[in-house]
Amino acid sequence: MLHRRLLLLTPAALLLRAGPARADAVDTAQALVDKLGRELIGVVNGAGSATEKQAALEKLIDRDVDIQAVARFCLGRFWRTASPDQLKAYGELFRAVLVKNITSKVGDYQGVTMTVGKGQAREEDVLVGSVVNRPNNAPNRVDWVVSAAGGAPRIIDVIAEGTSMRLTQRSDYSAFLSRNNNDVQALIDAMRKQATQPG
Repeated sequence: MLHRRLLLLTPAALLLRAGPARADAVDTAQALVDKLGRELIGVVNGAGSATEKQAALEKLIDRDVDIQAVARFCLGRFWRTASPDQLKAYGELFRAVLVKNITSKVGDYQGVTMTVGKGQAREEDVLVGSVVNRPNNAPNRVDWVVSAAGGAPRIIDVIAEGTSMRLTQRSDYSAFLSRNNNDVQALIDAMRKQATQPG
């Protein structure tokens, strides 16, 4: 059974070595997360039907998350063995499942607030910390990993309370494939079912 992970990923790391340039990369990543956070909260807490909110969230995900990079990471070594048609189908289904998992939970986050902290440069990306507060829940630490490997900075991972969403998803896919003779098509078929099930 495939686990449904909320990969609310959103951008992180500029591969720049010089001090001032590196500082600019951190500032850019921090600004990206801050802007996205404000927009996400605006949608969740704003007016509009659930369908309208889901459509608005989908646009933000497409804009600020490097879905292709995350999809490739999650498939791991099987990316090299899958056929072009399988990679195309997998990529489309990965996006569909990701968007569904995030947008279907919009009602659960009514009243949420988020405080964005400082960004921290790492070897190949930038980690931006935040604290997410939901009514009647303890505050949650959420770190956003931002990369600019493909040009503009985009989110490639979300680490909630120390758990990486993309590492967890990669582990889930690997376990599923190992139980199914490493058949990428079996994973695609399971993802298709997941994408079409009622939210």
